Amino acid sequence: MHRAHRETVHADETAVAYTVAGDPDAPPIVLLHGGGFDAAMVSWRDVRPLLAESFRVYALDWPGYGESEPPERSPTTEYYIGVLDGFLDAVGVERPSLVGVSLGGAIAIGYALSRPERVHRLVAIDSYGLGGSVPGGSAAAAVVRSPLLGALWWAIRNSRLLAFLCLRAAVHPPNLTDELYNDVLRQLHRPNATAAWQAFQRAEIRSEGLRTNYAGKLSDLLVPTLFVHGEHDALIPVARAVRAATVARSAELRVVPSCGHWVPRERPEELVATITPFLGRTENERGE
Repeated sequence: MHRAHRETVHADETAVAYTVAGDPDAPPIVLLHGGGFDAAMVSWRDVRPLLAESFRVYALDWPGYGESEPPERSPTTEYYIGVLDGFLDAVGVERPSLVGVSLGGAIAIGYALSRPERVHRLVAIDSYGLGGSVPGGSAAAAVVRSPLLGALWWAIRNSRLLAFLCLRAAVHPPNLTDELYNDVLRQLHRPNATAAWQAFQRAEIRSEGLRTNYAGKLSDLLVPTLFVHGEHDALIPVARAVRAATVARSAELRVVPSCGHWVPRERPEELVATITPFLGRTENERGE
């Protein structure tokens, strides 16, 4: 067994922390976590060791999350796509498969659209970027553009009850464990926690809709893609993933039953069993 190592590289002028594990000669996978109170060791805590049995696995903290430095400029989806490009150059990974959840899914899709030659396969889990409407509608968009956003996140960081309620909104309630709750609390208690997420929300959420919306571009997605979505995702409707899998040229869909927005934490073993055969296919193999 190859032990996991924690390293740091510079990508887009920012120190980016990451964990790498698995056989150096195995096919490479890069795991991309989501926003809010996420980090590499939150989303991928249970998934990374299982994938490392078959792949060379890299799991990075986005700037502003985990152990990485804060972003140098406004953290939009395009900014994080640039960070990913710089990260792959820095670690010397030529053509990995990308596995992203929520915000990480949108970054993976955006990167695959702009640099398809650098992506072997793509797994987008409960992905952001598959539609343009704002969760919560115009009222939520107005809060993001007001000082209430900072006050709201301050309250979440300082109230275990509010943190629990936010997590419960993302996770199908039967799947909410003490372990996941404690992992989230640790992230919320980091210095400047949620600052990058608040900046992202202000940049991405506009009164007319979300800035990142790939719905009209998915027919141009050339990379073989697997969309995975929780059946009970209350944040991003499963219908968006169904449509995306229909529109994209070479795509498949797996809907995970009894699961919310956080498939890697709610159903880690099922997720690994689902994506491993897909990621392990060669160029000449086709799906069912």
